[in-house]
Amino acid sequence: MSVDTAAAVAERFRELYGAEPEGVWAAPGRVNLIGEHTDYNDGFVMPFALPHTAVVAVSRRDDGVLRLHSSDVEGGVVELRVDELAPESDRGWTAYPSGVVWALRQAGHAVTGADIHLASTVPAGAGLSSSAALEVVVALALNDLYELGQKGWQLARLCQRAENVYVGAPVGIMDQTASACCQAGHALFLDTRDLSQKQIPFDLAAEGMRLLVVDTQVKHSHSEGEYGKRRAGCEKGAALLGVDALRDIAYDDLDGALERLGDEEEVRRLVRHVVTEDQRVERVVSLLESGETRAIGPVLTEGHASLRDDFRISCPELDLVVDTALAGGALGARMTGGGFGGSAIVLAEAADVETITKAVEAAFAAAGFTAPRVFEAVPAAGARRVS
Repeated sequence: MSVDTAAAVAERFRELYGAEPEGVWAAPGRVNLIGEHTDYNDGFVMPFALPHTAVVAVSRRDDGVLRLHSSDVEGGVVELRVDELAPESDRGWTAYPSGVVWALRQAGHAVTGADIHLASTVPAGAGLSSSAALEVVVALALNDLYELGQKGWQLARLCQRAENVYVGAPVGIMDQTASACCQAGHALFLDTRDLSQKQIPFDLAAEGMRLLVVDTQVKHSHSEGEYGKRRAGCEKGAALLGVDALRDIAYDDLDGALERLGDEEEVRRLVRHVVTEDQRVERVVSLLESGETRAIGPVLTEGHASLRDDFRISCPELDLVVDTALAGGALGARMTGGGFGGSAIVLAEAADVETITKAVEAAFAAAGFTAPRVFEAVPAAGARRVS
């Protein structure tokens, strides 16, 4: 994030509210390298932060008023009262920051109001966690200003509660933790059961590789029904198998578990994806730690096949990215994020990036799809105060 961005956000705050902000904070979006739909199954994930950030300028208030404004949404300042915030009372963008205030107050933190101005460069609806970035940046700002003493993982938990209960979207803990806790130059190996973390060095440029993000421009929303159906199906699978979560099914025991599910075909597919995806995360960690970075490519591609065929959350645009990239020489490719649109990632040799990018763009044009947005993903820093 540039200094110019922080300065512009602070200047707009002054125009809106007639006073200096007490500070400016930034929190990134994320790309998930591997580990999709495992987080709400107590499993493993491996995201890293993007350079794209949500930036807020914030000042405290002591009169119970919460004022919100975004450069990214048409309209003026929205004014709310903190003691009137209630779950699922707001269906607009303001539900994310107001939900964080609600969650902080529910947890016993005396947040008495705030003036907030936001601007974000995280593409919305692209599967890159624009909502988590917004939640985390507001939570961090209020944590600092009100001296709440919460650590990154604790803020992530509060932000997840805001999105689950206040917004009404059944997301797991990965996105908020990635935004709050990632480190530049690393991918975050996260155990979503106990929130233990390990920073894994991930510097592709040093090894002559790149990771591309291909935003298909197909928008999705986690609060819509299909995501919730998958989560409910996973919970049903765990209940039928007598475990707390699908994380508890060992990869070596998968065949037996599937057999026990009998004719529950849809549940069988969901269980197979989650158990094999957890194992793929562990394989990627092992390969990266042993310096075999190129070997993660086929594991990423396996993950896409599982998301497409077992979890059934891909779409024609995502499949076209993956198929075209692989045909163009990519080391691996897969969809990333919640599914039904959003983005795919492509691991490629640096020398092949231009060829692959042009091939994907041409394939989209030939199919009559909206032109994709392609950019390089470089592991960036997590949430922080910038001024």
